Amino acid sequence: MFELTPGEWTLALLAALGVGVSKSGFAGVGLFHVVVFAHLFGARSSTGIILPMLLVGDISALVAFRQHARWELVRRILPPALVGILIGWLAMHRIDDAHFRPVIGGIILLLAVLQIARMWRPNWFTHVPHATWFAWTLGLTAGVTTMLANAAGPIMALYLLAIGLPKFEFVGTSAWFFFIINAIKVPLSTELGLIDFDTLRFNLLLAPVIVCGLLGGRWLVHRVPQKLFDSLLLIFASVAAVRLIAW
Repeated sequence: MFELTPGEWTLALLAALGVGVSKSGFAGVGLFHVVVFAHLFGARSSTGIILPMLLVGDISALVAFRQHARWELVRRILPPALVGILIGWLAMHRIDDAHFRPVIGGIILLLAVLQIARMWRPNWFTHVPHATWFAWTLGLTAGVTTMLANAAGPIMALYLLAIGLPKFEFVGTSAWFFFIINAIKVPLSTELGLIDFDTLRFNLLLAPVIVCGLLGGRWLVHRVPQKLFDSLLLIFASVAAVRLIAW
């Protein structure tokens, strides 16, 4: 089991809560746990630690929102995402941790900027044509990003925003999409040596916290302005991303 200080355990618990909250519809929170676990365990190793935690969050979200999924949208974006996952998996064989940190930092910083643009100028994305090229572009990008950094939530949010989904259909469709691709990533991450018995024990300890985060997120979504909540976390994620790039 990993040896963490009390302060590091506190960060890990907060990040696990963030995993659950992100699955309840707060897309911007999804960058928080990526930054925290990259800081605690290293950018490359953290991807394997986060992945089973995301699956716990996905399953919890499916239980709560599965009936709201729009399967035609999942089928449209899934094929390019699978191609992107394969590209990311091949790239991870060639990138060591020293070079992986700025890659993760750059991805997070770019996604934070896109997420801020989505929050403050949503009309920029609502008129994108619902064409095949658009789904393939975002799907491919989401696949590469989720394999390299487990941080494709904001990209999927951009796609579903352009489609104009209501809130519950947004969460239900995202839940099924990410459950499928995260399950596919498990054997790939295991082959890379990023998932083992110790990482799974750590995941098991934090699983209840993730479920609590999802329940808390469902409560928060009705009481806290999402724009304010996401803005604060995106500011933190951006600062931490710059730190990863300059590390």
